[in-house]
Amino acid sequence: MKKLFVIIAAVVMVSGFSTKVMAQATENTAAAARIVTPISITETSSLHFGTMAISAGAPGTCVLSTQGARTQTGGVNLSVQAPTASNAAYNVSGAVSTTYGITLPATITVTTGTANMTISSLLARTASAAANGLTGTLSASGTDNFTVGGTLSVAAGQATGVYTGTFDVTVAYN
Repeated sequence: MKKLFVIIAAVVMVSGFSTKVMAQATENTAAAARIVTPISITETSSLHFGTMAISAGAPGTCVLSTQGARTQTGGVNLSVQAPTASNAAYNVSGAVSTTYGITLPATITVTTGTANMTISSLLARTASAAANGLTGTLSASGTDNFTVGGTLSVAAGQATGVYTGTFDVTVAYN
């Protein structure tokens, strides 16, 4: 009987040492991704401040609002001669009912020969917001549009000519 007791005790001790302790747990978790239509921008009209003259010795500005209205300050005299003023205008398309941001440069330089002028205070007006701002919302069909205006600074005695330049406008999903 003593042998049987020793064998049972040995079996209990061996099985006690071979029990595994669980020190980890596993959870099955979901993963996902969403692909949206790439956002795109198309220019429909370029930015043009129109025709103007400058009084000798008097600098000024030509302000073109985002809705196409021109005003002048200082020695700038606006003309109705061609070419007339036009806002830069853009169509935007992308994912339905999403918001997007517009990035405009701080300034634009336009030149003719060695003379230049600066365009600053650029503003955008989206159709979806119906107000000046840098955010729009794509419609249920995934489209929107906006216009850009700004302020052209004209120096006293600015050289005559046609001034041109380029600038980048960027749209991105918010």
